[in-house]
Amino acid sequence: MRIGEAAAASGLTTRALRYYEQRGLVAAKRTPTGHRAYGQDDVQRLCAIRELLDAGLTIGDIRAFAHVLDMKWLPGTETAQGADEAGSDRCPVAEVTLQRVADLNKRIERLTEARDRLTTALAHRFGELFRDLDRERDSGSDQAA
Repeated sequence: MRIGEAAAASGLTTRALRYYEQRGLVAAKRTPTGHRAYGQDDVQRLCAIRELLDAGLTIGDIRAFAHVLDMKWLPGTETAQGADEAGSDRCPVAEVTLQRVADLNKRIERLTEARDRLTTALAHRFGELFRDLDRERDSGSDQAA
């Protein structure tokens, strides 16, 4: 299928497909006239890339494990069908996503601290006008615990 059809099938734009190809995430075949040609496997890979980006990974994250995107993972394991036994002890996807989650947790912690400083400062400075923000913050941290 041509680039427009692959883009529509994967829920992406033609510009995104070209960008992913440029970044090494997908390799389109070429017709004799030089047009990009995509197969169903390419569309599945593009859908996986879109889902991973939507989930919060970056292009760089995905590039780190792009070589395993097309493997079929056995449910409940970190083992891919057809993977060689001499490979890594861990799934590269797990390593990248664990790092991304750790980074997100740090950002959440910093943002929570910033919100707490702001609501406290506003409550102290403006009194009753912002007391609800201070109470809301306190009740929100009670619910998270």
